[in-house]
Formats: sequence, structure tokens, C-alpha cells
Amino acid sequence: MAALLVFGLGYTMRALSARLDKGWQIMATSRDGRPGTVAFGDEAAVRSAIRRATHILSSVPPEGEADPVLDRYGGVIEASGAWLGYLSSTGVYGDTGGAWVDESAPIGGGRRSARAKADSAWLAAGARVFRLPGIYGPGRSPLDRVAQGRAHRIDQPGQVFSRVHVEDIVSGVIGGFDAPPGAYNLSDDMPASQNAVVEFAALLLGRDPPPFVPIDSLSPMARAFHAENRRVANGKARAILGWTPRYPDYRAGLRALSAMTSPIPVSTAPAPASTDQR
Repeated sequence: MAALLVFGLGYTMRALSARLDKGWQIMATSRDGRPGTVAFGDEAAVRSAIRRATHILSSVPPEGEADPVLDRYGGVIEASGAWLGYLSSTGVYGDTGGAWVDESAPIGGGRRSARAKADSAWLAAGARVFRLPGIYGPGRSPLDRVAQGRAHRIDQPGQVFSRVHVEDIVSGVIGGFDAPPGAYNLSDDMPASQNAVVEFAALLLGRDPPPFVPIDSLSPMARAFHAENRRVANGKARAILGWTPRYPDYRAGLRALSAMTSPIPVSTAPAPASTDQR
């Protein structure tokens, strides 16, 4: 039986684990060792899980300038011979002024320098590094923010972002199980402004678009997010992973979510500071 060890059982990792439930043994770490997981600091248990794993996938973000997983367990991970994967961010490319960017572009020049270092370290370890833009899906989308009165628009003409539905991340990672090590962008085909996405979500819900707010009213983290502008190309993932996004643009993704959730449930989780979360 294939055995997947997940470092960091967050939103995307839970979706992947659910997809792999049949025919896979799923192991996961957590900070507190909650039921069904191994405490990250329990070195004996984590090292035992690493040795049993056929596949190891981390979504743990950097802490300071270090990757905590590689910092603590890198030696045993690299010696395991397991398939390695890492969920990174397209934020490693920095600001491109709205230009398209692919995996051949340099990384580390933007606000996510620590993420870029972790990205490079996992590549050096032989991992498949999946670079992800803004993630959305059930319970975590502009539909939820509009329905809960948390959405807004920013008066920032010409700015675009890429995004990806969580189901398309899952299919991309699964495609990566048979792919060579390297970096892969998993993004949809239609970068768009955040305003356009929020306006479409409001239209689907039959509501007026939310108001514009000045960018200087946002948190420092949100302002840093909006300071970058890029379009993310996914041709390498298509060619090598055999991957095609089920939701090639935000309209398809939001329509599907709208059909699934009516009315939109109120989430009890805090809203992420930006959409660039794993």
C-alpha cells in the first residue's frame, strides 16, 4: 500500500487526503499531535513515519528564514528514498508588472524571500515543487466573503492575479506522482483582477458589488500582496504532468461552488490575510 506522509494538514492537504483515501495510508503531522496526527516535535514518531512513507508532501511555510521540516528532518527525508513534494507559492517570482511568468524565471526577488529559499531547498532535495497562486474552493472563496460582508474592491487599475481551485491543485499533485523532480506552476488560464472576481461572485449571489476601499486602509500584509502584479503560466504542468485544470477560469470555479453551496455557509475560521495561502 502506498503511504503518504503529510507535513501540515491544512486546507489543500485535507482535500488531497480525501481524494487519496482509498488504497492509501495517510499519515500527518500537526503542532499539537491532535487525534489522527503525529506531533511535529515527537522526533521518534516523525522519523518512524518518514521511514514508512512512500510519498512525503509538505505544505509547512518557512519560520523566519528556515524551512522547519527540512531544518529538523531533512537528513532522514532525503535518505528515505520516498517521492518528495512541496507546496510553494507563486509569490517567489515577485512583481512582474503584470507580465507572464513561468518556471524558468528567477525567484527570490519579491516579498517572499524565505519562501523562495525553502522552494530552492526542496528542489535541491529532489522534490516536485508546486508553486501555487491564490487558492479558493468550498468554504474559502469570494462567494463566502461576499455573503459574509467581508469582501471589498480596491481602486488599482491594471492589476491582475492568478488563482487556482483546490481540486485542481489536488489533481496536479497526483499528476506529479509520476513526474520528474522540478518546479511546476499550478494556476488557472485566466489571470484577472481581484475586483472582477469579487464582482462576479456578487452577481452569482444576486448582490450589489461591495464598496471600494483605499489601499492604504489595508493591513501591511494585504498591501504587500497588492503591490505585486503578475500572470502565471501553467504550460509546464500541462506538458509534463498531463494536467488540465477542471476550472480553467474563476467564472467556472465560482459557478461550480455556487451550485454546491446555497446558501453560502458562514465559516468559523478567520479570513486569510491574503489569498496566497496553502
